[in-house]
Amino acid sequence: FDSLPPAHYKETMNTILVWMQQTETKLSMPQVAIAEYEVMEQRLREFKALHNSLQEQQKGLTYLSTTVEELSRRAPAEVSQSYLSEVEVVLGRWKKLSAQLAEHCQKLEERLTKLQRFQNDTRTLKKWMAEVDVFLKEEWPALGDSEALEKQLEQC
Repeated sequence: FDSLPPAHYKETMNTILVWMQQTETKLSMPQVAIAEYEVMEQRLREFKALHNSLQEQQKGLTYLSTTVEELSRRAPAEVSQSYLSEVEVVLGRWKKLSAQLAEHCQKLEERLTKLQRFQNDTRTLKKWMAEVDVFLKEEWPALGDSEALEKQLEQC
């Protein structure tokens, strides 16, 4: 019995494996080009929630690692090697998932910033175009009114 992990080990392992599978599925969804700021913000909130969840699951991962270390001290080599291999695979997936999640968050934050800047520039351009439209629809000064013509030339 000393060479077997406690029941909590298997429960924790299953919980982490299920969580990783769900997160990998969410992260593997095709990234769609979104031009709506609110939709992108919502997606970023979802990724940040996943990141928080990842941090909450970290305790379970630490528990698995320490349990396997203790097990490897008292269990036969082949048994401890089996558990060590299992935890190494989980740790590898965990690191990859963590990196993917961080990358998704960073890219989305960058895109949100660019989209916000683009929307601001678009608003500014539309305002300028409206002002130009008003200017172009103004009456032209009489040909003999050189002062008005100079003023309009400056505005142009």
